[in-house]
Amino acid sequence: MKIRALSATIAMLLAPAVHADLFISEYIEGSGNNKALELYNPTAEAISLSGYAIKVYFNGSANVGSTINLAGTVQPGSTFVYASSSASAELVALADQTSGNSLWNGDDAITLTNNDVVIDSIGQLGTDPGSAWGSGDTTTANDTLRRTAVLYDTNTSDSFDPSVQWQGFAQDDFTDIGLFNGEGNGPVDPEPDPDPVLTCGEPATAISVIQGAGDASPLVGQIVQVEAVVTQTSPGLRGYNIQAVGVEQDNDTATSEGVFVYANSADLGVSTGQRVRLQATVAEFNGHTQLTNITASQDCGSSELPSATPLALPVTTIAEMEAVEGMLVRFAQTLTVNDTYTLGRFGELTLSNGRRYTPTQVVSPGAEAIALAAAHELNKIVLDDANTSQNPATVPYPVGGLAATNSVRSGDTVINLTGTVHYGFSQYRIMPTQTPDFIQSNPRTAAPELSAAGNVKVASFNVLNYFNGNGAGGGFPTARGADSAAEFERQRAKIVSALAALDASVIGLMEIENDGYAATSAIADLVNGLREASGNNNWQFINAGGPVGSDEITVGLIYRSDLVTPAAELMILDSSNSAVDAQGVALFDDNRNRPMLAQRFRELETDAEFAVMVNHLKSKGSACGAGDSDNGDGQGNCNISRSRAAEAIGTFAAQQFTDIPALVIGDLNAYAKEDPITTLAQAGYKNVFEVLGKVPSHGYVFSGLSGSLDHALLNDKAIQYLVDATKWNINADEPIALDYNVEFKTPQQQLDYFAGDAYRSSDHDPVVVALQLPASYQAADLDQNGAIDQRDIRLFQQILRQGGALSLSLDFNGDAVVDQRDVRAMTALCDLPRCVSPQ
Repeated sequence: MKIRALSATIAMLLAPAVHADLFISEYIEGSGNNKALELYNPTAEAISLSGYAIKVYFNGSANVGSTINLAGTVQPGSTFVYASSSASAELVALADQTSGNSLWNGDDAITLTNNDVVIDSIGQLGTDPGSAWGSGDTTTANDTLRRTAVLYDTNTSDSFDPSVQWQGFAQDDFTDIGLFNGEGNGPVDPEPDPDPVLTCGEPATAISVIQGAGDASPLVGQIVQVEAVVTQTSPGLRGYNIQAVGVEQDNDTATSEGVFVYANSADLGVSTGQRVRLQATVAEFNGHTQLTNITASQDCGSSELPSATPLALPVTTIAEMEAVEGMLVRFAQTLTVNDTYTLGRFGELTLSNGRRYTPTQVVSPGAEAIALAAAHELNKIVLDDANTSQNPATVPYPVGGLAATNSVRSGDTVINLTGTVHYGFSQYRIMPTQTPDFIQSNPRTAAPELSAAGNVKVASFNVLNYFNGNGAGGGFPTARGADSAAEFERQRAKIVSALAALDASVIGLMEIENDGYAATSAIADLVNGLREASGNNNWQFINAGGPVGSDEITVGLIYRSDLVTPAAELMILDSSNSAVDAQGVALFDDNRNRPMLAQRFRELETDAEFAVMVNHLKSKGSACGAGDSDNGDGQGNCNISRSRAAEAIGTFAAQQFTDIPALVIGDLNAYAKEDPITTLAQAGYKNVFEVLGKVPSHGYVFSGLSGSLDHALLNDKAIQYLVDATKWNINADEPIALDYNVEFKTPQQQLDYFAGDAYRSSDHDPVVVALQLPASYQAADLDQNGAIDQRDIRLFQQILRQGGALSLSLDFNGDAVVDQRDVRAMTALCDLPRCVSPQ
């Protein structure tokens, strides 16, 4: 243990402890994983830490996200320091206890508990302050805070202003940790070592020796002298890179010739091309070898920069990346943007050789998927902005800075990428030394692109928790979705813009608020917005009578009444009417899956009928308990629940829709090769994109991998009339920073990042299917000889001349009158091959 006792003088200056217990005396939220808490014992008795815990509440949650049980004893007037095991070597050396638990960021609340009773806290439970509590230098993000006296905050629900009890210090200021308002830098060495004298050109420790051939340096903790050329300066990382040149290199491809120097200041005092000599300590920070605690430096003139080492993806082994850590590298190949998710928050893009697909989107679960996942890990590098700050005011990618009108999308490409290789947050990164060249290889499209529109278009769209408050402008924040009325208006504008551009006859919705169908309901609000945005008042919704199921979100159906009309009563598939297994248990569990809506429609121009079944099955991120958890084959949690539901859907469809074209659509939370999709294929519902040969395809990006959770599965009758289908990639490829939310954005970014258009209106892409349904000609077979021919046309004319009553099913031109114009329309139809083969 390294529990430090303080002088009696300092202890006597402190106010008596009201709680006679530990309290949090210092808080560190520094760069990377530099996280630490100092606890102080102001009492006259030793305190055993048995039963004490630090609990972290992430992102405004009221539920514990991480618990650290403490161990040891804190002597009277002494401190106890807990730190991340991945913190800098300097900070870890000052800690009494470390662990690899997920620790706090500036927007996370922390409690100190004794037998689950809160005895002190930082932040406010259940409240997300944005990026941090506080302002100026006294904030909970990127700062060090020190308690001004013996103080406690046991009320975790009251507002939190750190300036009331705390004093702020610079990021990564560890000078007082373990001293509780002590002398600052600790005890003074009575016989300090003399300042080192550095001489340029003298023998020095080779960088290749510091790096070694393994994942970590063999010299961690040792003080070394190094001489090399500065290849890159990174004020945002508070350091710079140096690299050996010429004979200083060992010509061993397994050992890197470059290393990062952590100067702990944005004022680096060096420039690219300068040759420097340093005395510093070798350290590993989050797996990144670096030099830190610089005790002396010397300007040794200038030097030519080493040539950038060629690097290409995929690498054969991850050791190839480690072997160039800290070095200048260059990618001659074109790299593809695979992930934009953290672009706005951290200035990052994930690049790969081509687009990487979620394994089970393209191969079968199990061995094939596991092998592909391993291959993907060798085919990526993070393009970093060389800045550790969260939510930077300016995001440099793409060139010109991120904006709603200047986006970079997954599928875009980067050429001539040159920079230094770093490692952090479990990923290899490149810090560019020159501006990357972006190519818009995956441009936005103004509408879904179809080779033919057909006469019926069916779409599905996940509307990303569309909750409209109380329906009268208030009621925010809601359980999901927008946090305020202003945010909701931004969300609404984007969603209705996307729906209008789909130009569909029927749209299945997922993630809409399950609040019924009154005028104030979310679906009514959405339809009203769609009418306004499209200028078409014919949009209607299918009324299921009230909330469907018990979930906060549900599925819905909207349609254009000038194109189609419901042809039968709405049907709902849930646990009450599902097929059952051998034990009599319903296959469709609506405690996990949202109930399915199934509606038969009639196309007005042709009288042709078709059916749409809209679904939203259980999420992969959900916990479905023992027996239905992630078994490691690539399908995630709850695969059994989804597969059973798919079996129930197939049985239901076979019972209800064998006579007409039918589509199963929606968010099935399963990729294309997973069990739910193959189960439905066995039931006769085929993936429309496999039918068309448009594979691989994607409509969702997660962790830099592309795939489809939203599907359109068609029966044979629908496939017979299929003309085209597409996934409109307006969301998955776009940076999340461009969505409707205002969190983590400056006031200027809230303006620059937002446009009331379709792009990043959701996180899932819409799916659109176009069918050309034939007219229903059975009634036109007037002589009932099994064929529609010239005899039927003559009989049609004769009936008209005699003034006989004719069914409106013979109204071929749709003008609500059966007359000679319909005879001409029927004559034209009889020139088509299908005329003689009535359905």
